[in-house]
Amino acid sequence: MMRYKELFIFIQLFFAINLSSQEIQLFNSKNIDGWNVHGTEKWYVEDGNLVCESGPDKEYGYLSTSDYYKDFELSLDFKQEADGNSGVFFRSTVDGTVISGWQVEVAPPGNATGGIYESYGRGWLIKPEIEKDKALIMGEWNNMKIKVNRDSVITWLNGVKMIELIDKKIGSANGSIVLQIHDGGGIKVRWKNIILKQL
Repeated sequence: MMRYKELFIFIQLFFAINLSSQEIQLFNSKNIDGWNVHGTEKWYVEDGNLVCESGPDKEYGYLSTSDYYKDFELSLDFKQEADGNSGVFFRSTVDGTVISGWQVEVAPPGNATGGIYESYGRGWLIKPEIEKDKALIMGEWNNMKIKVNRDSVITWLNGVKMIELIDKKIGSANGSIVLQIHDGGGIKVRWKNIILKQL
């Protein structure tokens, strides 16, 4: 009888581990199902890409996942077609267009893409070394990877490790993945292959 119980526990653990490591396609290349729009800026699908573009109000805009993700590896591709000032937030919440959480910067050259910024809080927590900025290819597709596990955050841009940060406040938080469009107008960024693996 004990052997059957042990086997049952083993099967449960196997499926729990397997499910936790499955890849999740956050963007289905067809529509923004599973996401929530915050603000009046434009979010739409074109040629299988998710596009964020400044609207007439030229304000901040956000697109957040309906689900929360705490520990994960996230990979996505982005292409800055105009001013590329955007970002990828993690463990974040949005109220109207006020966001609480942490942003992995996506910005034009010379503006710390891959760094971590805490909105409405401590500001910049860490910026990449200046020489790493050359990893960004403005106007072309770039791949960004973000690993968030407990109180650790690591980012990569096109295979280059940009930063590594340990932060207790981040470690205690939970929230959505959120894409940002910066205020000021004139911004257009494309996104695709947004894939998350829970840890």
